[in-house]
Amino acid sequence: MTSSPHPPHIDGRPDPTGGTTALGGESASARGYLLDNARAEAGERFVWLAELFDGVTRGHFDRLGVRAGSRCWEVGAGGRSIPEALAAAVGPTGHVLATDINPSWLKAGDGYEVRQHDVAADPPPEPGTFDLVHARLVLVHVPDRARALATMAAALRPGGWLLVEDADTALQPLACLDDTGPAQRRANRLRDAVRELLMRRGADLRYGRTLPAALREAGLVDVAAAGSFPVGGLACDQLEAATIRHVRGELLAAGLADDAEIDAHLAAIHAGELDLTLAPLISAWGRRPAEHPPAARAGARRASPAAVASPHTGFEDHGVLDAP
Repeated sequence: MTSSPHPPHIDGRPDPTGGTTALGGESASARGYLLDNARAEAGERFVWLAELFDGVTRGHFDRLGVRAGSRCWEVGAGGRSIPEALAAAVGPTGHVLATDINPSWLKAGDGYEVRQHDVAADPPPEPGTFDLVHARLVLVHVPDRARALATMAAALRPGGWLLVEDADTALQPLACLDDTGPAQRRANRLRDAVRELLMRRGADLRYGRTLPAALREAGLVDVAAAGSFPVGGLACDQLEAATIRHVRGELLAAGLADDAEIDAHLAAIHAGELDLTLAPLISAWGRRPAEHPPAARAGARRASPAAVASPHTGFEDHGVLDAP
């Protein structure tokens, strides 16, 4: 199931058009985050990102064993779609915590708890208790990524899973793979300009490919990864338009684009002239080792995954068996 697109100001969340100040009076851009939650375009981006990637993410949840009774922490949640999906999966016997530096797009009482939290600066909530910790399109923007990963890993129970999903924009930097026309070349120039803004704010555009190694360095085991690469369609178009409107002022201020170029690009998107695409989303997962020696698993590494239900949480431990 994918989320249904809707205007980002409904369901009790006020439309912050014109506002640039994050919760608590601190500008998100002052903290280095280009695509801050305080602008109305952030809500549009959440809708279209959900259309593009929620199916991928929920597939990983299912495979990693999220089920009734699981305890899950959604890091940098942004919008509501993933906390709501987790809440539906874990049911009334489970628990979902959704956190963000600016959680104003979240709605407490929809089956999940909401807290303001900075994963790069604050200690882990309820350390050692979560069956699943998940972050999507968060760490690429966090300067101290190793600290953020350590915080998330510390929140896992023994046997719990960390799932991190981030883009690798350097792996595929184009907005239009077929750049034979002027509108396509303009789209790629503007994508380069947005990448330049992201790099100036400290984003690591090669971070996605490093996720498996980063999870191992964080002490996790049974690490693996997969990629998703959407090409074309309404969701890609609408996400591009919302992103360009979101960063328009920054593009102009930095001299990376002018009004005529931006207006022409938005008009081409609206006219359906472009087959827009995104950077690959790399999904990587790893498990916190059990506190006791895994004697029963010795001698079977790299065989096919096996699922062992936890007697305490109902969460399945899909561990990779030791090979002979």
